Amino acid sequence: MNKIFEKGGKLYWLHSTVDAFETFLHVPGTVTLKGAHVRDAVDIKRIMIIAVIAAVPAAIFGMWNVGWQHALATGISANVWQAFWYGFWKVLPLYLVSYIVGLGIEFASSQIRGEEVNEGYLVTGFFIPLIVPVDVPLWMLALAVAFAVIFGKEVFGGTGMNVVNVAILARAFLFFSYPSDMSGSGNWIHVGANEAVVDGFTGATPLALAGDGFNALANAGAQYGTDFWTMFWGGIPGSVGETSVIAILLGAILLIWTGVASWKIMLSSVAGALFVGGLANLCGASDIPCLYHLVMGGFAFGTVFMATDPVTSAQTEPGKWIYGFLVGALCVIIRVFNPGYAEGMMLAIFLGNIFAPLIDHLVTSCHINARNRKLSKA
Repeated sequence: MNKIFEKGGKLYWLHSTVDAFETFLHVPGTVTLKGAHVRDAVDIKRIMIIAVIAAVPAAIFGMWNVGWQHALATGISANVWQAFWYGFWKVLPLYLVSYIVGLGIEFASSQIRGEEVNEGYLVTGFFIPLIVPVDVPLWMLALAVAFAVIFGKEVFGGTGMNVVNVAILARAFLFFSYPSDMSGSGNWIHVGANEAVVDGFTGATPLALAGDGFNALANAGAQYGTDFWTMFWGGIPGSVGETSVIAILLGAILLIWTGVASWKIMLSSVAGALFVGGLANLCGASDIPCLYHLVMGGFAFGTVFMATDPVTSAQTEPGKWIYGFLVGALCVIIRVFNPGYAEGMMLAIFLGNIFAPLIDHLVTSCHINARNRKLSKA
């Protein structure tokens, strides 16, 4: 780094910004010299890049699905590339807003605190456009990003200090502040002002149709593609990156293989959803088969990318099982017993993040008490 940006230089106040750009593609030369430290090739930058790469299949499919849903809604014909490029240009502004606003706040906060700019927002900024409707107004998205980064992250001390997942907080801000723009059949498919929707087409998501019962969902399946297989591969209306379970599973394989995300949380989340969904089926509280909950709404994306956030999820091994089960169970409970809010994954992860420290505390306390009992008997 040029000496003018180092301590004592004329432009030292820009040190954090210059350092962030200088170390974006290069490993910094600073290393630990003493003390007990783990020294290996894994650092925050590599973990964050792997998380972004894992979400790329969902992002690419989401861009294609945006174009394909637009073609279905307007009755035009479009091949794979035409659908993808249409969706790409509609999703690109979401990414620009997400990164410009979020990184702007990150850089400013680091400069004010005199700290290095962490790479944490690279993942958050990539996830936020994938969990919102393609037609969300950009100014609303900018407000949500600013709120989430400032009040969900920076006030707690920055990367690694946040209590709840920042991307989930941004979506929650949008949902509770502008509910009409985050729900309804007209928000999930982009249709231009001068374009007409073909007769008989609906942009309702499967979860919205399921709110009227499984019969409504099944009857709509033949016309709108809401059967299980279509929901599995993703050709349905929904948030940009949440529709294709196949694309999300590709990311899950990479995250598990590299050890970036916990398979225990993913598996226990699925178990929690199936357990509550199965009980609801047996008790007659819901006629939607429990397996459908795994492919509807944001469950798959939330389980793989959001619930496994290493900062806001449980850290103890038993705690990961409890935390994941809690998230999956809460998601289905909200879906089944709260007809006014069809999607439950956002609130489930939000509540899971809040209870994660308590879960770890209880697990640790149990281990300490058990060890003390053994020592007292020795």
